[in-house]
Amino acid sequence: MDEAQALNAFAALSQETRLQIVRLLVKAGPEGLAAGVIGEAVGASSSKASFHLSHLEQAGLITSRRESRSILYSAAYPALAGLVGFLMRDCCQGHPEVCEPAMAALAACNC
Repeated sequence: MDEAQALNAFAALSQETRLQIVRLLVKAGPEGLAAGVIGEAVGASSSKASFHLSHLEQAGLITSRRESRSILYSAAYPALAGLVGFLMRDCCQGHPEVCEPAMAALAACNC
């Protein structure tokens, strides 16, 4: 991930509802969730949910696919990993202890 992509991703995540949506989709796993379910979970009307989902998809943080009459959204795990990697790429500079808190947080993940 380059700086322009990271800035676009951070801009998308800097809004409360969009951050909630990404966190919800990360928890949902690769199968994702229907747009209506997402809207209900974050307390957004269908038009507001659609607006936020579109913004996140344009930033490359989520993906969508059609299944029957529903559109399912999923977290774009490679893009999210790329964003974390972008932040952490140069963190240690020869001092691995600097990165230990971040690595501990990832290790505590309930995956």
